[in-house]
Order: sequence, then structure tokens, then C-alpha cells
Amino acid sequence: MTAESPLWLPAPDPAQVAPALGEAFAQRFGDGSAGVWAAPGRVNLIGEHTDYNQGLCLPMALPHRTYAAARPRADRRVRVASLQQEEVWEGTLDEVGPGRPEGWAAYAVGVLWALRERGLDLPGLDLLVDGHVPLGSGLSSSAALECSVAVALADLVPAVGALERTELADACVTAENVVAGASTGGLDQSTSLRARSGHAMLLDCRDFTVEHVPWSIGTSGWSVLVVDTRAPHALVDGQYASRRRSCEQAAAELGVGSLRDVAVADLAGALERLAHDDVLVRRVRHVVTETERVRQAADALRGGDVARLGSLMAASHASLRDDYEVSCPELDVVVDTALECGAAGARMTGGGFGGSAIALVRHDEAAGIADSVAGAFASHGWRRPHVLEAVPAEAAGRVRLP
Repeated sequence: MTAESPLWLPAPDPAQVAPALGEAFAQRFGDGSAGVWAAPGRVNLIGEHTDYNQGLCLPMALPHRTYAAARPRADRRVRVASLQQEEVWEGTLDEVGPGRPEGWAAYAVGVLWALRERGLDLPGLDLLVDGHVPLGSGLSSSAALECSVAVALADLVPAVGALERTELADACVTAENVVAGASTGGLDQSTSLRARSGHAMLLDCRDFTVEHVPWSIGTSGWSVLVVDTRAPHALVDGQYASRRRSCEQAAAELGVGSLRDVAVADLAGALERLAHDDVLVRRVRHVVTETERVRQAADALRGGDVARLGSLMAASHASLRDDYEVSCPELDVVVDTALECGAAGARMTGGGFGGSAIALVRHDEAAGIADSVAGAFASHGWRRPHVLEAVPAEAAGRVRLP
């Protein structure tokens, strides 16, 4: 392997992860009676920053998952540990709330708080997690953590098990927004909990209805190459929240409930009304045109039109880069290099400001394009990127019974 080669990140076999995690749980907490659950990260094919504007998205679940070994307790204590983190959080259910605890544990125990806020009586919990969704990659490792806890609780607590998956997703969103303090929408959690193997998921974030669109182009040799730029990526540094506030301000000035209510046919008039604020103009233009691109992308995927899907992905990236201003040099280099090397389309994916980009490539050309991207990174003096090939995977669920 040369210095310019990327590091490939295959998804581990659940049949190997689950027993190893169970043994680690026994060593950590003194009892091997834990069950194991897992929830996937996601890659969004198109439809970025539309979820909190009640727009459309077209994500799919990844085979890369976060695993959670869990066992209920007879008291109200919660102990949370991770194979990837040194710090362990321990406290009572009553100690969890907005902004408490801090750090990664907020995403896990925040789910318990959100469910309790819905009036559910929950026991304490011992929890050990093992994350295989690359951290900071923009592939929703946080939602995978939340959803692994949610499906564990659904099997362990009958009252939680009675909830629909839409309700579990909403609880996970609440945990991330309120306890962890990240102003995300519902795209990530909905995908992790409701995806279907072999399908992309057309998600309407107005009512959270779902259409599973077959990944038919996979049978004709096309796949999604995911490049984790390893550029710093965080959603709690204020940039993401500022975009959301701009959208809310624009909707208020336009007198609509959300930017989803602005049709493409009415966009010119809406932008004229916002002409006093160039930032709002650009934010609104992205959101409205991006929702329309999602509609067209779903049609292209249904019809197996790779060229059309690819051109929409490239247009999405240009809009995210220029109008929404959430790209960065590393993401742009991935997109430009992939397109130059023959990808049908490429774009950043996730919240932006770092993280990952994706390229729609022929399966037999994926390795060569990944090498070219790594070479471009080396020429800039950047760290070697991490790459994986995305295959539409199944939603969160149980891996091993207690």
C-alpha cells in the first residue's frame, strides 16, 4: 500500500462483533446476560439540510453499525461505557436532562430521558457500546448510537416496544436536540430505524412518510463510494444551528410554516421578497431547489437513469457549496476528482463543514477513483482519507438475545 492509498473501512460481521461485545460487557459489568442490538449509520444520496425544513431526503442505511450490549437494572442507575472511549458515565435517571451529561454519553442516555418525557416508566440500564460508524465522518454515528439504545429498550421494556418506529425516531431526535444540544432534523434517526435492505428511502420530513425505492442500479454495476475526508466535523459548534435559524427566519418573513411551503414555481417571487438579505436568499434557494432535486432523483432511481441521478448529485453539491456554504476544500476535492475520473455524480453528504463526500461510480472503478482521491489529498498535504463502499442495508434491530 502506497502513501497515497486510502484506508478502506469494511463493515465487520455482526456474528463476530456481538459475542465479543457480550464478553466485554461481562468483563465490564460482571454479568454476561446482556443482549446485543445494532443500528446503522446512513449515507444521504441527496436532500441535504432539507429535513428541518420539512422537505424531502433520499438516504440509505449503511452496513456499518453501532452495537449496544444492554441489560436493565432493578434500580434507577445508569452505567454507560464504550469500547472506543475511555470515559464512563454513571448516574441516575434523574440526573439526565437538557445538557446533562456532556460528551458522547448524552446521545445514549438522552434517549432514556426523551422516552421518560413521554410518560414512560424506565428501569436503570447497564450499557456498553461498540461503534463501527466512522466518528466525525458525517455518516451519522450519533444517530446510530441513539437508535441502538432505542431498539434495545424496545425489546427490554414492553412500554417502549409498543411504540411505532416513527415515535422511537422522534425520541432519538429529542435526545440529540435537547440533551446533546445538536440542532439536527429527523433524517438520520428515521433512516437508522426505518431503512430497508436493498433500497434507498424517500423520506418526507413533513409527515415522515416513507417510500422504499429499490436500488436497481446496483444490479447494473453501480455503487456509492463514500470518502471520509477526516476533516473536522461537528454539529454543535454553531454553524449547523445558524443555518437552521436562517431558514426559520426566512420562513417567518415569507409567512409560511416552513420552507417546504415554497414551491419551485414561486421561488423567484420569494427570493425577491428576501432581496434585502443575500444570506437568506442563498439559503432559501438551496432548500427549495434541493427538495425538487430529491423528487427528480427518486424518479431517476426508479427508472435506473444513472446519468440523471449523477447530474442531480453534482448540482446538489454546487448548491451546498455556493448557496448553503457548508462545504470545505477537502469535500470539494473529493467531488472534483471523482467527477474527473469518471464518476456519474458526486456530492458532499451529511451536515457538512467536513465529514464525507460520496460518488456514484461503477463498482469495478471504485478502487481506482479512491486511489485518485487519496493522491489528490496527498498533493495538498492532507491526511489519508478513509473510504468505504455503501450498500443499502437493513434498519436497526436485535443481533443477539439476552
